[in-house]
Amino acid sequence: MSDPKTLSVYAEQSAHYASLTDQVLAKDPLLSDFITALPKDGSALDLGCGPGAAAAVMADAGLKVHATDAVPEMIALASQHPLVHAEVRTFDQIDGVNLYDGIWANFSLLHADRDALPVILTALHTAIRPNGRFHIAMKLGAETKRDAIGRQYTYVMDAELRGLLSDAGFTVIKKHTGCDKGLDGTYADWIALAAYG
Repeated sequence: MSDPKTLSVYAEQSAHYASLTDQVLAKDPLLSDFITALPKDGSALDLGCGPGAAAAVMADAGLKVHATDAVPEMIALASQHPLVHAEVRTFDQIDGVNLYDGIWANFSLLHADRDALPVILTALHTAIRPNGRFHIAMKLGAETKRDAIGRQYTYVMDAELRGLLSDAGFTVIKKHTGCDKGLDGTYADWIALAAYG
């Protein structure tokens, strides 16, 4: 289930969030690596797409992009890119078999309940094509808590995230870590894993 308070924050801050992410994602080396790993005209799912900055970059690179987010205001922004198919969907509404060459879950699944992650990741593994590329980025930590502006976060540690991916059928091939300032104005450590389905 999606947390109503978290969705409300993103709805209220959609335009501001777009202004923070558009330029960053256009130059993101992890996004570039993800795109390079997919077939030239392959299909990609941007899961929790927000205002659609990453989806737009993927589409401009020639990918067929399906973008989903639980916040209608975000989908309205993502839909402004003519080559992006965007729709309101929650994490637990992703289904289908062998649909995507790649799935981009960039700081989106950190809003899922911890006990829901195994089910969601298994569904994503089913939706990705054999040997498809999966990208996931999460904030590092061990707790579940709200940030300064009320968003609910599930923090994970490296070993826990690797275990979740392995249990769902993914094989991790790359790891990146960093620390950046978020929408709430505070800095947080993060981890990003690239995996094959």
